[in-house]
Amino acid sequence: MKISPFKLERYFAKYEFNTEFLLCSSDCEAMSIADLLALDADPAGAAEKFQQTWLGYTESQGSPALREAICAIYDSIQPDEVLVHTGAEEAIFLFMHAMLNENDHIIVHAPHYQSLSEVANSIGCAVSPWLAREENNWALDLDELRHLMRSSTKAIIVNTPHNPTGYLMSRADYDALNKFARENNLLLFCDEVYRESEYDPATRLPAACDVGDHAVSLGVTSKTYGLAGLRIGWIATKNKKVYQSMAALKDYTTICNSAPSEFLSEVALRNRQKLIDRNLAIIQNNLTVVDDLFSRHADLFKWIRPHAGSMGFPKLLKGDIEDFCDDLVKKAGVLLLPGSLYDDSGNHFRLGLGRKNLPQAIERLESYLNAL
Repeated sequence: MKISPFKLERYFAKYEFNTEFLLCSSDCEAMSIADLLALDADPAGAAEKFQQTWLGYTESQGSPALREAICAIYDSIQPDEVLVHTGAEEAIFLFMHAMLNENDHIIVHAPHYQSLSEVANSIGCAVSPWLAREENNWALDLDELRHLMRSSTKAIIVNTPHNPTGYLMSRADYDALNKFARENNLLLFCDEVYRESEYDPATRLPAACDVGDHAVSLGVTSKTYGLAGLRIGWIATKNKKVYQSMAALKDYTTICNSAPSEFLSEVALRNRQKLIDRNLAIIQNNLTVVDDLFSRHADLFKWIRPHAGSMGFPKLLKGDIEDFCDDLVKKAGVLLLPGSLYDDSGNHFRLGLGRKNLPQAIERLESYLNAL
C-alpha cells in the first residue's frame, strides 16, 4: 500500500507542541485523570478500580463494560454491535480496507478529514467528492449525489456534524440520504465524532447505525467529550458482514486496546452528559468572543456560524490564507489551519472553538490584525 502524506497531521507535527495558542484545535478542552474520576458518582471507588486495572491483554472487540457504556449513546445498538478501536483513525482505516476493493467507487462528503478519502485512494478506489458549498451555507445537494452515482459505487462517506464547517445536516436531507443508500444497496459510513455537541439538542440527528443495517456510525472520546489522550474510538453497526470483516482485520493492526484507556473511557461515557455540558459551555462562551471579533473585522473575514461541534470555517477576504497563517504563527504564536489542508481553494481556515484559552488567543490575533 502506498498512501500520500496526511497533510493536516504533518502540519500539526510541525507546530502543535511548540506554539503558544492552538486556535485551530478540533477537539474540546481535555482534563486530568483525577478530574475525570471526580465526575463519577463514586469517585473514590472509581479511583480504586483504576488502580486495580489489570495490565494484560484486553478483549479485541473492547471490554464488555465499555461496549455497554457506548450502547447508551444509541437507541437500538447492543454490545455485540460495537467494535472498539484505538481512536477513530483506526476504525476509518479498517472500514475502508475491509469493505472496499480496487476499482470500487465511493462518494465522500467534502471538504473532509483526509483519511476519509485517502485510505480508499491508496486501495485503488475511485473517489468522488460530494461538495458542501459556502454559498449554500455548507449544505449538501441531494440532486448532486444522484449524479455522482456509478455502477461501481459501494459506499457514501458523510460527516455530520461536519468537520471543518460545523454544519449539521437537516433531518429531511438526512432521511433522504439514508433512503438513497438503502435503495441503491450502498453502505453509509457516517462519521459522527461531533454528535452530541449540537448547540440545540432538538436538532440532533438519529445515529446512522440506529436507522438500518446499511449504516455504520463512527464515534470517539476525543471530540465532543474532550478526551483525546485516551485514544479510544469505535464503530456501531447492525451490519454483521461489516462488523466481522473489520474485527478480523483488526487482528493485523492493534489487536486490542489499552486497558487503562478502556476503563477511563467507560467512566467518561457513563458521565458523558457532564462532559457534554462542560464542553458546550466553553464553546458557547467562545462563540460570543468569535462573533464579536468577526463583527469588528467584517471587511477581512466572512463568518458562517456553525450549528454544532468545536470548530468553524471562516473565510479570509484579503490576501492568501497560507501566507496569512504562516505569518500569524511566526509573529504572534497563534496557529490557524489553512483550508488548503482540506483541499479547499476558497481561502478558508479552520478555527477551533473548544479550548478555554480561546479569548486570550483571540486577543493575540486581534493585536496582530491591528498591527498589519
